[in-house]
Amino acid sequence: MLASDTLSQLYAAATAETGLLSQEQVRATLAEGLAGRFDDQRVLVLIPDHTRTMPLPLLFRLLVDVLQSTRQLDFMVALGTHLPLNDESLLHLVGLSAEERETTYRHIGLFNHVWDDDDALQQVGTLSREQVQNLAGEIWHPSLGGDVPVRISRRALDYDHLLIVGPTFPHEVVGFSGGAKYLFPGISGPEMINVTHWMGALQTILHTIGIERTPMRAMIHAAARLVPVPMTLVALVVEDDGVAGLFVGPHEAAFHAAARLSSERHIVWLDRPFERVLSHAPPMYDELWTAAKAMYKLEPGVADGGELTVYAPHLRSVSVVHGKHIFRIGYHVRDYFLKQWEQFADVPLGVLAHSTHLKGSGVFEDGVERPRIRVTLASQISREDCETLNLGYADPATIDPAEWQGREDEGVVYIPKAGEHLYRVRSEGR
Repeated sequence: MLASDTLSQLYAAATAETGLLSQEQVRATLAEGLAGRFDDQRVLVLIPDHTRTMPLPLLFRLLVDVLQSTRQLDFMVALGTHLPLNDESLLHLVGLSAEERETTYRHIGLFNHVWDDDDALQQVGTLSREQVQNLAGEIWHPSLGGDVPVRISRRALDYDHLLIVGPTFPHEVVGFSGGAKYLFPGISGPEMINVTHWMGALQTILHTIGIERTPMRAMIHAAARLVPVPMTLVALVVEDDGVAGLFVGPHEAAFHAAARLSSERHIVWLDRPFERVLSHAPPMYDELWTAAKAMYKLEPGVADGGELTVYAPHLRSVSVVHGKHIFRIGYHVRDYFLKQWEQFADVPLGVLAHSTHLKGSGVFEDGVERPRIRVTLASQISREDCETLNLGYADPATIDPAEWQGREDEGVVYIPKAGEHLYRVRSEGR
C-alpha cells in the first residue's frame, strides 16, 4: 500500500490489481502524467538497454505520440558500462524498422551513453568523503576512497528536461533498480559507478537486495540533486513483458511507488532454502557481467553449503570491457579483498564488486576462503577459464533442465528465466 503523501506527489499512476495493464491504460496514464508538461522544451528520454525486460517498442511509440508538443525529443540508452549498441541493435531495442527510422521517426535522436570518454562527460558537483562516509554509515571502509566527482553525460545537460523511463526490479547494488539509477550508473562517469557498486559489495547482497532504502540508493539520490536539469520519472513494474504498474512523477516519489509494487510482484518467498539451484540466465544477458544476475537474485534462497549453477549455454564471454581485470583477480568473497587490500587497490571498485556479488557471501580467515555456497558456471566458457576465475565448471551439454523440475520438495529447483525475480526465505523477516 502506497503512502498518501507519495501518491499525492505523482502526476499519474495506474496499477493492475491482478494481471497487467492494457495498452490503453498505459497510454492514458502516460498522457495524464506527461501530455502538455514539456511544451516547446528539449527533452531527453533515458531508457534501458536490452538487459532489462520491458515493452520498450510500445513505450517508445506511445511516448513519441504523447510528447508531440516538445521542441526536440531524443532518446539515450543509459548503458552504464555496458557495451554500446550498434545502429541495428538500437533500432531493435525501440522496435523500429529501417524505413520507419528514415521517415516517421527521422526527427528523433537515438544515442548511446559514453562512460569512458572524458570529453563526453561533465562534472556537476562533488560528494565529499565526509558525505560518503555519513551515507555509508557502519559499512564505510577506507577502500571507498575520498571525494567523489559527480560526472554525467555532457550531452544530457543540453536539454531542458530529462525523462527517465525504465522498470524497477530487486537489485543487488542499490536494493531496487530504476529511478535515478538511470543517472548513476546509467549516464554517469566511472567514479560514481565504482563507489556505489563497491559500497553495495561492502553491504553484501544478502543485506541489500529487495530493500527499498539503502545507503547506495541514498548516495544516488544525493548525486541526483546536483544535476541542474529537471527530471521526471516514468517508473514501470513489469511482468512477462507487460506492465503491472506505472508511476509518473518526481523521480524519488515515483521510484518509491514502483519499489513497493515490485516488492509485491518480484519477490518469491520460500518456507525453506534450496540445496541445489539451476538458474537459467536468458539470452538477453550476453556476458557473465550481466548473466551474474542469475546468481544475485537466487543467493538469498540457497542454503548454507548449497550449490547454485548459472546455466547459460549461450554465453561465451565474461566481459568485453572488464574481462582483463576479472581474469586477473577471479571471483572471491568480499573479505578476500578487504584483508589483502594492498594487492587489489588498483582494481576498479566496480569490478571488485561484481566479483564478490557473483561469488556470494563468505569468510576469508587464516589465508583460507570459505564461500557460503558453491557457484558453478555452465556455459561456453571453458573449464580452464572457470578454474582461473575460481568458479565451478559444468558442461551445459550434460544438463537437462527437465531433470531439475518438480523437485522442490527435495530442495532442488530449476528457475527458467532467472535474473529479475528475487527469492528469499521467510525466516529472514523481510
